[in-house]
Amino acid sequence: MRWIDVRCTTFAILVFVVVLAACGGGGSSNPSPSPTPVPQPVQPPALTGTPDQNADALIAVMTTDEKIQLVHGTGYTGGPQLRGAAGYVPGVAHLNIPDLYLADGSVGVGNSVGQATALPSSIASAASWDLSEAYKYGQVIGAESKALGMNVNLGGNVNLIGREPRCGRTFETAGEDPLLAGTIKAQHLKAIQDQNVIAGIKHFALNDQETSRFTVDVQIDERGARESDLLAFEIGVKDSGVLSVMCSYNLIGGTYVCENSHLLTQILKNEWGFQGFVMSDWDGTHSTVKAATAGLDQEQPATGYFEGVKDEGIKLAIQNGHMQVSVLDNMVHRILRAMFTVGAYQHPTQVTSIDAVTDAAIAQEMEEQGAVLLKNAGAQLPLSKSAKSIAVIGSHADIAVLSGGGSAQVTPVGGAAISNPAPCPPCWGYVVWDPSSPLKAIQAKVPGATVKFDDGTSTSSAAALAAASDVAIVFVSQWESEGMDLPDLSFSGNEDALVSAVAAANPHTVVVIESGGAQVMPWLTNVGAVLEAWYPGQRGGEAIANLLFGDVNPSGKLPITFPASVNDLPHPTIAAPPENSTAPFPVTYDESFLVGYKYYNEKSITPLFPFGYGLSYTTFTLTNAQLTPATPVTNGFNVAVDVNNTGTVVGAEVVQVYLGLPVSTGEPPKRLAGWQKLTVQPGQTQKVTVQIDASSSAHPLSYWDNTAGGWQIANGDYTVYLGNSSRDVNVAGTFHVGP
Repeated sequence: MRWIDVRCTTFAILVFVVVLAACGGGGSSNPSPSPTPVPQPVQPPALTGTPDQNADALIAVMTTDEKIQLVHGTGYTGGPQLRGAAGYVPGVAHLNIPDLYLADGSVGVGNSVGQATALPSSIASAASWDLSEAYKYGQVIGAESKALGMNVNLGGNVNLIGREPRCGRTFETAGEDPLLAGTIKAQHLKAIQDQNVIAGIKHFALNDQETSRFTVDVQIDERGARESDLLAFEIGVKDSGVLSVMCSYNLIGGTYVCENSHLLTQILKNEWGFQGFVMSDWDGTHSTVKAATAGLDQEQPATGYFEGVKDEGIKLAIQNGHMQVSVLDNMVHRILRAMFTVGAYQHPTQVTSIDAVTDAAIAQEMEEQGAVLLKNAGAQLPLSKSAKSIAVIGSHADIAVLSGGGSAQVTPVGGAAISNPAPCPPCWGYVVWDPSSPLKAIQAKVPGATVKFDDGTSTSSAAALAAASDVAIVFVSQWESEGMDLPDLSFSGNEDALVSAVAAANPHTVVVIESGGAQVMPWLTNVGAVLEAWYPGQRGGEAIANLLFGDVNPSGKLPITFPASVNDLPHPTIAAPPENSTAPFPVTYDESFLVGYKYYNEKSITPLFPFGYGLSYTTFTLTNAQLTPATPVTNGFNVAVDVNNTGTVVGAEVVQVYLGLPVSTGEPPKRLAGWQKLTVQPGQTQKVTVQIDASSSAHPLSYWDNTAGGWQIANGDYTVYLGNSSRDVNVAGTFHVGP
C-alpha cells in the first residue's frame, strides 16, 4: 500500500509540472528568472615567461583556497594517488598545476614508493671526495624518483655529524667538514634537479642528534653556527641551486627552527638568496601566523596549522588582518617558481620503470670509490687469488649487506634479503639487509679455493674455522637509524669478541666494517687489515670482493674522524632531558665551530683515524709544492704539486689543502680549504693545481665576525698546508694580508 501512495503522489506532481509548463509558469505572463550561472573554472594563462613571471601569472587567477591548498600536505591518507610517497600536495587541475609527490632520498628513493636502487650510504659518497661520482649518485636518485612518479626529493641531509658521531643518521650525511659536506651534497642536489625533480636539503639547522630531537634547544654562538653547520648549508644551497629546504624539529636559542625568522628569512632567503620554498619536517610546525611570517612556506604533512584545524589558519588570519595576503602569495610563488625552474610543471609525473641494471652498476662503482682502507699491515691486502682456503665470518655475509634505517630506508631491487622489526629505540621501521652476497662474490674470485661461511654467533666455532683457513675475513656491522642515537661507538652484540677470537686463531685476519659512521676498535692492533665499507648498497658484496682482491684499488678518505674513545668527544654523554619530560631542554655546543678534526687538533687529541685518512695498494709522494697567492692576495691562492705514484699499481690520491688563519682570529690550527682527486699510473708523476677562490660560498680565507655581522679577512700571516689527511700535512708556504 505504501508503494501505491508513493506512486500516486509522484503521478500528481508530474501532472502539476506539465500543466504549469503549459500555462507559462502558473498563469504568470512574466518570463521565468534566468538560472544562476555556474562559475566556470578560470582557464590557465599563457605561460611563456620566466619562472617568476609564470608563477605570478598563475597566482593572479588563483583563489585563496587554491593557494592554501599548495602550502600544506594532506598527510598519509592520499589514497592510491599517494603512490607510496611520504607526502602529497594536490595541485590545481584546471590551471595545470601538478600534484607534488614527496619521497625521501638520501641514499636512494625511500619510503614505500617501491623497489629502487639501494645506493651506498651518503657518507660513502663523501668518502670518495669525488664530485663526478657525487653527481652520478644524485643522478640515480633523481632519475629513479621521476620514474617512480615522485617530483620532490627529501634527501640532502647535510647536518655535521662530527659534532655528535653517535647520531643515528650519520649514514645519510656527508661528514664533519662544512666544505666537504656542502660540496658533495651540492652535486647530489644539482643532479637530482637536472632530472626535473625538486631537490631538498635538510635538516636546517643544527639537528645534530636524534635523542629528543623534538625538544632539543641548541645553545650556540652566532660565529659557531656560521662556521660549522650553517656553512655546510650555505655551500649546499648556493652551489646547487636547490629549491627546497626542510627546517628541523629542534629549537635554537629558545625558538623552534620552523618559526625562526633569523634562520629562514634573514639568513636563508635574504643573505643567501635562496629562491625555493621552505617546508617543515614532518609534524615540525607549531603555529600559523608566526611560522608563515618567519619564512615557512609549506607545512608537512597535514598538522592543521595552515589549514586552520589546530590554530587560526591562514585564511582566517588574512580575514582577521593578522597576516597579509602578500605573505601567502610569496609562499605560493616560491613553490610554483620551483616547479617551473626544474621542469616539474612542464613535465608532470608519470610512473614508468627504473633502469635497475645501469643504476646498480653506479651503486657498485660508488662503493668501490668510497670504501676506506684503514689498515693494511704487512700488505695483507689485496688477497691472493691463489689462496687455498678462506673463512668468511659474520654479519649475514653469506646473503646480504646492511643498510641504514628510518625514513631514508630504501626497498632494494629484488626485495630485502632480511627484514626484521627495528628495536627500541627507534621502535619503528625495519632492519633491512640488501640482497648482495659477499660470500658468493668472494667465491667467484677464487673458484679453486675452499671458501666456507660461519655466521659468527659462536666465537669458538668462528675461531675454529679461522684456524683451519689461510685467511679469515670477519664482517662486523653496526645498524643505525633515524629516531635513535647509538649509546657509544662500540659494536653491539658480540662483534668485538668475535674479531678478537678470530684474530687470535689466525694472524691473517681481515675485518670488513659495515657502519654508518665512526667506530672504536679495541682489537685493531691484533688484525692485519681493516676496510670501512659503510653501508655498501645494492651491489655491496661485489664491490667489497673487488676491493679485497685488488681488482679495484681503494681510494676513499675518511670524511669523519674516528675517535679512539667516546671520552675524547666534545660531549662524552649524549644530552637528554629529565625522564618523562616533554619540555624543551638546552644543549650547549660550547665547542662552537670546533667540529670534528678541528676540535681534536685544537685540543691535541690523537684520534684512532683522522679526517681525510685512507690507504691505498700503492704509495704516493707529494713533491715540488708551489704556492701562488692571487693579486690581490685577498682573492685567494693556488697550490701546485707533483703527485708521484711510487708503487706498482695504478691508484688515486686525494691532494688536500688546509689553511691556518692568523692567530688573532682564534681559528683552529688548520681547516680544509680545497682538494683535488686524481688517478696516477705506477711510476708516473702528475702535476695538479688546487685553486682556492676567496669569493666562493665556502669563505676559505674568512672568519665570521659577530661584531661586524659578516665574514671578514683578517690581517696577518696565513699558512698553507698540503698533504693527504688532516694529520699528515706539510707547510706548502705562507702569505701575508695587510700592512
